[in-house]
Amino acid sequence: MSTLLTINVKNLEPQTQGFFFFQQPAIYAGGPTVYSNSLYEQSLGNYSSTGSILTFQVNMQYYAGIQEAHSTPAVGQSSGYSSASRAIDLAPADGSTANDFTQATVSPALGLSTPTHADGVQAGAFRIATPAFSSPPFYNVGSAVEVNGGITLSNFVQSNPQSNTDCEPILKYYVATGQYTAGTVMDFTQSSQTAGLCDFTGGYTVIDISLAADGSWAITDRH
Repeated sequence: MSTLLTINVKNLEPQTQGFFFFQQPAIYAGGPTVYSNSLYEQSLGNYSSTGSILTFQVNMQYYAGIQEAHSTPAVGQSSGYSSASRAIDLAPADGSTANDFTQATVSPALGLSTPTHADGVQAGAFRIATPAFSSPPFYNVGSAVEVNGGITLSNFVQSNPQSNTDCEPILKYYVATGQYTAGTVMDFTQSSQTAGLCDFTGGYTVIDISLAADGSWAITDRH
């Protein structure tokens, strides 16, 4: 049974706020431009007035994702259109084999092959291979996550034809005030500066976080 990572949010500011969630961008070999999507967005009233808590859940299972797009990603716009994803393993640090490689197809239909093992994938990463294609359309490839029952491309790069993309996901998530619906490109650098960080790399599966009346964030529990 897969593990769910849970973030519970309380809003202690007097007014209702919109909250959106996003992930720390993965590490991509070669230093390409990395883009981030919002994963979930919902409004939440003042806790004292409503008693409401906003719960965000993401499956700890790693997914490789590919998405067709008709333009370069732009903040505030949908990152793309049709997509495909596959549950995938990360390459182990001890050198043992894992199903850490998937081959993309773009014609006659978009898809990803059942993951198998590939040599040379960096420890902690998975690899997506893209075939020959001519742009447009463009193809976004990267790390996808299962959020509240649906799979969303979390962070990605624009792929090159006939290339390999190695992606090392990071189990750090953020919650910020604002409105970015799931699948919308957001500015990670700007948004993360005023967001609350929920770091699951230490083995926690539940983090409770509050937005204080002064706009600051406080972690109230980890377990």
